[in-house]
Amino acid sequence: MRKFKDLIDGYYRFRGNEWIDEREKWTELAGGQTPKVMVIACSDSRVDPATIFGTRPGEVFVVRNVANLVPPFDPSGGLHGVSAAVEFAVTVLKVEEILVLGHGQCGGVKASLSGALRDAKPGEGGFVAEWIKLLDDAREKVVADVGTGADGQTALEKEGVKVSIANLKTFPFVQAGLDAGTLSLEGAVFAIDDGKLMVLGENGAFAAA
Repeated sequence: MRKFKDLIDGYYRFRGNEWIDEREKWTELAGGQTPKVMVIACSDSRVDPATIFGTRPGEVFVVRNVANLVPPFDPSGGLHGVSAAVEFAVTVLKVEEILVLGHGQCGGVKASLSGALRDAKPGEGGFVAEWIKLLDDAREKVVADVGTGADGQTALEKEGVKVSIANLKTFPFVQAGLDAGTLSLEGAVFAIDDGKLMVLGENGAFAAA
């Protein structure tokens, strides 16, 4: 497994090869960014949007968190990292699409489904427990329909994407973009075990990309 020293070694390889090869591109990027797509993905180390979609620096604006969740719009104040990223992407960068990217074997979804962290304290799983409460309503639906086994895990990973998309629509500036036709919302789930991408269709079902 890589440690910080390994990352520094990787930096030297990057600085001595890729950066030099694409110096003009990096000079251009130093002047600003103009991504057309925002990706909201999980922090899971196995699910890197740049790797999955083959994107280059400057092409995609990414925010990652446990279980790729978006909270509903809340103007009451406080520290809202995801909301700040969405606001910046839509109102400043003027992205044209927001993709919520879920994935298989998601630990946050598993914790929600099992309820294992329900009574955990901050520092012992409590922060995660509070965050994944965003999945509570979806969890109830999934448990009632398919239970808490492997099928429930897969179902909740998909439902979690839908939860985030629904919550995105509660942001006035997102809804304004949707109404104006300048913004669209997309959903997808990446399967780690077989590398397949399932895309959310207008009918609410996921199908192979």
